[in-house]
Amino acid sequence: MTSILSAAQFHNEEAAYAFVEAHLWPTGPVCPHCAGCVRISKMEGKSTRIGTYKCYQCRKPFTVKVGTVFESSHIPLHLWLQAIFLIASSKKGISANQLHRTLGITLKSAWFMGHRVREAMREGGFAPFGAGGGFVEVDETFIGHDKAIKPKGMKKGRGFHHKNKVLSLVDRTSGRAMSMVVDDVKASTLAPIVLANVAREARLMTDEASYYTLVGREFASHDVVHHQAGEYVRGDVYTNTIEGFFSIFKRGMKGVYQHCGHNHLNRYLAEFDFRYSNRIALGVDDAARAGRILSGVVGKRLTYETIGQ
Repeated sequence: MTSILSAAQFHNEEAAYAFVEAHLWPTGPVCPHCAGCVRISKMEGKSTRIGTYKCYQCRKPFTVKVGTVFESSHIPLHLWLQAIFLIASSKKGISANQLHRTLGITLKSAWFMGHRVREAMREGGFAPFGAGGGFVEVDETFIGHDKAIKPKGMKKGRGFHHKNKVLSLVDRTSGRAMSMVVDDVKASTLAPIVLANVAREARLMTDEASYYTLVGREFASHDVVHHQAGEYVRGDVYTNTIEGFFSIFKRGMKGVYQHCGHNHLNRYLAEFDFRYSNRIALGVDDAARAGRILSGVVGKRLTYETIGQ
């Protein structure tokens, strides 16, 4: 059995460009400057960089990296493909230190590369969860330390006020997950998010938290599982699916990444959402998952100066 990492695109720069071009330009090169797809020629001079084309409509040169998360990166494209596959196939993530050692690049580059790949994993345009009357589980969790609330050195206490707050939704039928950082866990904050992302015909599943009481009336049904009373399953009423998602997320954040600032947490959530929504149980293997990340690199430029904004 041959390792998938033995493929030419992971070791040869010309093969890497050909692989990405075939994936992003299935019908031929497209100019990222003017969106033209005719009168484009490949430049093959001795001093020309690999994969350079020229558009004779706008008279500008380009490569497949322009307009993607790869743009302006000095890291070889075949190492980018290795990083994408490693992140896609690591269920609980892979640290910047591990990428730095595996790929032979600096730690700073590995950290920035990881964030750019997570940006490619950020998905949008989902159909509403629970369309057709499916079950949607909604829950919140707390992780880390939001230093904007309690700066370093200030006593944190035993509550969750100083922690980062995360709201997640899981559609049992499609297996998709969606998570976001929220400022607080008040009904006025959570209800608009639930209403915007869950179909009205859905069956809502939550725990007994009071901030879901009013918003639950907007859906076909709202069933509650009473954890404080020791109840975890009542027929098809449970939130065990979303608890399983939180388990994977927290094991990754605490065991692999160990620390995450508040301003970067949404990007890490996008990573765990993506892998959960594209897992092997849904028929998506590691190679297919990496391919879906590669499809998401277009139009998501991320610079070092703006990465924390």
